[in-house]
Amino acid sequence: MTNNTISLQHPISPIIKIALFMTVFISGSVVMVIELLGTRLIAPFYGTSLYVWSSLISVTMIALALGYFIGGRWSDSAKRTGLSLIIAVAALFTLFIPWLTRPVLLATDSLGLRSGAFVSAFILFLPSLMMLGMVGPFAIKLSTTALDKIGNSSGTIYAVSTLGSVIGTLTLGLYLFPLIGSREILIGASGLLFVLALAIGIMERKYLQSASVVWPSIVLVVIGLGLLPSVVKAGQMRPNDKFQVHFAQESLYGWVRVIDQPAKDLRLLTSDGSAIGASSIKHGDSQLSYQDIVGLIPALRPKMTRALIIGLGAGHMAKVLNERYGMIVDTLEIDPLVAQAAVDYFDFKPTGKAIVGDARYEIRHLTGNYDLIIHDCFTGGSEPAHLLTVETLNQLRGLLSQQGILAVNFVAFASGKQSALNTVGKTLAQVFEQQTTFISEPNKDFNDFIFLASAEPVDIHNEQLNRGQQAWLQNRLFPINTKDGLILTDNFNPLEHLQIAKAEKYRHFLLDLFGEELFIR
Repeated sequence: MTNNTISLQHPISPIIKIALFMTVFISGSVVMVIELLGTRLIAPFYGTSLYVWSSLISVTMIALALGYFIGGRWSDSAKRTGLSLIIAVAALFTLFIPWLTRPVLLATDSLGLRSGAFVSAFILFLPSLMMLGMVGPFAIKLSTTALDKIGNSSGTIYAVSTLGSVIGTLTLGLYLFPLIGSREILIGASGLLFVLALAIGIMERKYLQSASVVWPSIVLVVIGLGLLPSVVKAGQMRPNDKFQVHFAQESLYGWVRVIDQPAKDLRLLTSDGSAIGASSIKHGDSQLSYQDIVGLIPALRPKMTRALIIGLGAGHMAKVLNERYGMIVDTLEIDPLVAQAAVDYFDFKPTGKAIVGDARYEIRHLTGNYDLIIHDCFTGGSEPAHLLTVETLNQLRGLLSQQGILAVNFVAFASGKQSALNTVGKTLAQVFEQQTTFISEPNKDFNDFIFLASAEPVDIHNEQLNRGQQAWLQNRLFPINTKDGLILTDNFNPLEHLQIAKAEKYRHFLLDLFGEELFIR
């Protein structure tokens, strides 16, 4: 008898094969759901930087590799039993994720951004992903009847699993995310796996003629049901006398919240761990000091009539430009919930186009000429690095009038080598002949910096400004060495690396302000 006719096990029925295909399809879907939801759970605390994504992808690959290896060895020694138990354990570990998120993130905070994000992802996601990785080898073993069928069986199993991953990704991104919170999706995924485990257990019981096969899965289902109230409770916001939450909803881009601190007369608009707008509760004026500088820019170039703001925030800058100078202001904001919150809670009223979409895509479809473009996307805990490259700046310059000004607001440290600030300055210098930089609060190290870039020099002694305003701006001039630093391009952009210390400082600033409640799910 030749090798390609050696029987490995008794032939299996078409019904069992279909059940195995459904099993690997569902497990493949859940793998991608867990991986993608990982960013939504970690992002409010560690941001959405490349470090977070790298950590999640690395942990997923490690988990699957371990699952393939362990699953292969187990399937060879388990005598065709154990698949239902593997799925049930994966379900229980998936249920643990939202339950353990808060203590794990707090425990890893001292490790810093890079190590903290990786260790958090490792603890939270590796167990369930590893168990799901074990499903494939088991399914191959159960579906293979002869040596000459191994290639076909394994190829089919992994093709169906990958198709499940594709469907899971599309279903999550297009349908579930806009409707259901991350914790609820994970609880639902856990429930789906528990149901699948019981179904496979029943199949194994019938196929193996053993009544004991399904009982381990039943026990784990009972444990999961017992833990469910605690898991649900872990995601609920605890009462806190420091703040009042008026609005909280998850979008495709993060958790958007409107928060009041009555003791400080402060209303904040936040997205994940970034504060993107602040106003007085009593009179509605902006409480972000850098916007005082932005509000004087039109006086530097008289007769400005049209502006574009990239990064709407709470809409205060658009309001100032319109009410103080009569400018028509177009706004561009990626998150529809942020745009709606600005209208509902910060009295923002559009005077021009109110565009919701990704900046790199939308600016390609805009037409100038703008007298002022305010680029305000670099104030939070994460850096949208693709919006600060030579290519992006060239696109923005193409939208400016001849005397137009691009204002870039950038949060960084004033002391030290200023590598991030010099990098921004050097990158701007590749596109604009002139630039002037202001520091928002001269006596603070951690600060907002306003870069003004244009084709012509900016004169702060313009007659449109009174002497007090001129002196105020003069006191905030900040030197930037445009010869140092790096040039940021779409091909080479280490901005997130340069801003690690800033991201960690920003996170701790917000944690000190509100406590952990708002930034850990």
